[in-house]
Formats: sequence, structure tokens, C-alpha cells
Amino acid sequence: MNRETHKRVWLIAGPIIISNISVPMLGAVDTAVMGHLPDPKYLGGVAIGAMVFTFIYWGFGFLRMGTGGLTAQAFGAQDADEVRACLARAAVIGIPAALILIVLQLPIASVAFSILEASAEVETLAQEYFFVRIWGAPATLMNFALLGWFIGCQNTKAALWHQLSLNGVNIVLDLVFVVWFGWGVAGVAAATAIADAVAVVIGLFLALPILRGLGGQFVRAKILEASKIKRTVALNIDIFIRTICLVSAFAYFTAQGAAFGNVVLAANAVLLNFQTFMAHALDGFAHSAEALGGGAIGAKDRRAFRDAVRVSVFWGLVVAVGFSLLYLVAGPVIIDVLTGIETVRETGRDFLVWSAVMPLIAVFPFLLDGIFLGATRGATMRNAMIVSLMIYVACCYFLVPLWGNDGLWASLTIFMGARGLTLGVRYPALVKSVGQKK
Repeated sequence: MNRETHKRVWLIAGPIIISNISVPMLGAVDTAVMGHLPDPKYLGGVAIGAMVFTFIYWGFGFLRMGTGGLTAQAFGAQDADEVRACLARAAVIGIPAALILIVLQLPIASVAFSILEASAEVETLAQEYFFVRIWGAPATLMNFALLGWFIGCQNTKAALWHQLSLNGVNIVLDLVFVVWFGWGVAGVAAATAIADAVAVVIGLFLALPILRGLGGQFVRAKILEASKIKRTVALNIDIFIRTICLVSAFAYFTAQGAAFGNVVLAANAVLLNFQTFMAHALDGFAHSAEALGGGAIGAKDRRAFRDAVRVSVFWGLVVAVGFSLLYLVAGPVIIDVLTGIETVRETGRDFLVWSAVMPLIAVFPFLLDGIFLGATRGATMRNAMIVSLMIYVACCYFLVPLWGNDGLWASLTIFMGARGLTLGVRYPALVKSVGQKK
């Protein structure tokens, strides 16, 4: 692991980590403004409403992940026209898809809220959240494409400013709409939708100098080239299935928590913020593995690929250990900051140990996701996630009746471990393939 590789990893991971800090901060602000209202139903309403969008938008996560991997390989191969085409294809897919979501919002809501079990008052608030935030769908999906493209181009400074603008505007509007205007759950949703629209404008502005530096041009024939579209669609379908399985696991987690009552649902929502903080820090090294690994694959350089992976994994493990120690020491204080409801605080402390254990397990699937995304191995990621989801459901079936909410958290931890194992066994074959003709 040479010094230059460490530097390149941090040049990518550093800005991503800084920008990602704003994401859990946003979630924490959402939780805090709702958690300090006089009833846990508001926090539960946002948790359920946000889970619906997590399910929907993570399903379209291929616009970030697929765009990032394909762009990284084109960037490594120094194909400027193809780098441009990757962004254009993502927009061509994302914008019509978002318009379809808006048109179908009533049946989507009907299905979603029939699946997620919650009290009538929580469900009413969650629906209020949904029907406001859905109007931001076109901007949300376009932001996915822009972020993936920035990472694939190894321009994480642009990704940094894009994400900071998105989440910074969202946090400010959260406080204005909820604390000042008193709009409650609808205010949280409106803040998110408006912030997404602002971020698209800023993201396109940030993309202009990158396009000028790349050279090349948008070539309509290349954008619509049959073989490229086929590869993009195949990758996107695999990532879509993989992501739906992942979101289903977390949706099931939230639904099971709701079945234990509003207090447990709210406590789990608070503790999931711990996972969000950790995940967005580790994502910096996953993105470095994706961008540098994908670039090395495009350049057919196996040594550079292995160096990028080793350095990303090393620093990812260092950060994961740091988060575990932080949560063990400061976890109760973080819970108190996120909610002022004493019953929710006490319940959160009862299950805090799972948040301390999780980083040591989750670091491996997070990093492997980045590695396989950069390699555009969608089918491998899909199959690994399907197997992991089956293991998770089986664990929930046996452990939740035995241990209640502890069993639910244990199942989620095992799910993360299974994700790392099922991808890890495929890594040696991936390394051997780098530099070989497809």
C-alpha cells in the first residue's frame, strides 16, 4: 500500500465523509424537531413516512450506483464522450421514472400503508408526509444521477458541495417550517422536496466546469448506442433488485418495531440515526473503492485495483472501530439530544449495545458494495443480497418471538454479516478478472 494510494483514497473519501456528515445531521434534525414535540406519534409518523420514501428512492438507487460505476470505468479508460453519455443516460431514465411516481402516488400510498403496520394516528401523519414529499421526486432522482457521476469522475469536491447544499438547505427549512411556522410533519416533507430542487440547480452548475475539463461532447448516437443501453439497463435491473431487497429488510425492521408499539417504534427510529451516522462515514471509503477501483478496471491495472481496495478497507476498519467506541461511551448522551421523551430515551438505552456492535459488522458489506459497484458486477451484488435477505427473514422468524426487539436487532446484525460474507467469497474471482478482456 503505497503513500500515493493513501493520498488518493483520502482525496476521494475525505470530501465524501464531510458531505455525508450533513446527511445524518439532517436525519438528526428531523428526529429532534419531531422528538421534542409532546407526543411520540409525530416521530413515528416521520419514521413511517420516510421509510416509504426510502423504499421508493433506494429502489432507484441504481441511478447513483450504476452511474458511478459506469462513469468510473469510462473515466479510467479516458473516454470523455462516454463519461458525458453516462450522465445523459441517467437523466433520460430518471426524469420519466419520477414523473410516473407522481402520477401513481395514490396507488403507491395505498399499497405502502397497507403493508406498514402502525397506529391510526401515526399512519395519518405518515400519509401527510408522503403526499407533500412526493412532488420532489424528479429532483431527487436527478440528484442521484449527479452524485454518482461526480464520484465516477473522481471529483468529490463537486459531490461535497452538492450534498452540503442539499442537506444544508433542508436543515434550515426544517427549522423554519417546523419550529417557526409550526407545520409539523408536512413541514419536514416540504423542506426535503424544496431542498432537492435547489440541489439540482447547484449540481448542474457544478457539472459545467467538469464537462469543460473533460473535453469531448454529448453524442446522441453514443448516448443511445444499443450495446451501452443494454449494459446500463442490465446493471440497473440487478442493482434495483439488490436495493429492493435491502430496503425491504429495513422496511420489515420498521414494521416489526411498530408492532411493538409507538415507544419502541420511536426508540428504534432514534437508534437508526446511529447507523446512519456510521454508514455515511464508511461510505466515503466505499466510494473511494468504487471510484479508484472502477478507474483501475477501466485502465486494466490490477495492481492499482488491489491497492485501492486495501487502503480503503484499512481506513474503513479504523473508522468503524472509532464509531463503536463512540457509541459505547457517548450513546446515552446522543439519545438524549435526539429526543426529549423520557420513555423513548429509556427504551433507546436498553437497545444501545446493538448500535455499538453494528459498525464492526457493517463495515465489510459497505466496502464490498463499493468495490463491486466500481466493477459494475450487478448480478453478483443481486445474488448476494437475495441470499442475505433470506437469512435475515429466517432469523426474524425465530429470534423475534424469542427475544422481542432484541431479536429484531440481532437479526439485522446477522443480515449485515451475511451481506459481507456473500460478497467476500466472490472477491478473489473479481481480482483475477481485472485486466482481462470481457
